[in-house]
Amino acid sequence: MTDVWQVQVAAPSKDAATALARSAVEARLAAGAQVVGPVTSVFWHQGEFGTGDEWQVLLKTTADAYADLEQHLVEHHEWTNPEITALPLAAGLAPYLDWVRRTTSKQVGDAGH
Repeated sequence: MTDVWQVQVAAPSKDAATALARSAVEARLAAGAQVVGPVTSVFWHQGEFGTGDEWQVLLKTTADAYADLEQHLVEHHEWTNPEITALPLAAGLAPYLDWVRRTTSKQVGDAGH
């Protein structure tokens, strides 16, 4: 198990997803992010069954940076109760994991990927 996590958040549009990804990476709360979609979501919401298109943002961060990243996503998300989940990465290429750590440690300069 590593201290690097993949965080997922759903967004209602590509623009909203890209804005969340950009703001989190610019703030160095995530080393990088991918925007994926659209995906079809099937759900219960406020007692009603529904489906809809959403976009997924996959962010790479560390366990130490997660709480700040979560707070940032909540503050910048247009939904009041956004889907935000996180999974620790069991393994990964060592130089990549080091890059995530360096980048989210808020060091000055490009940490190199």
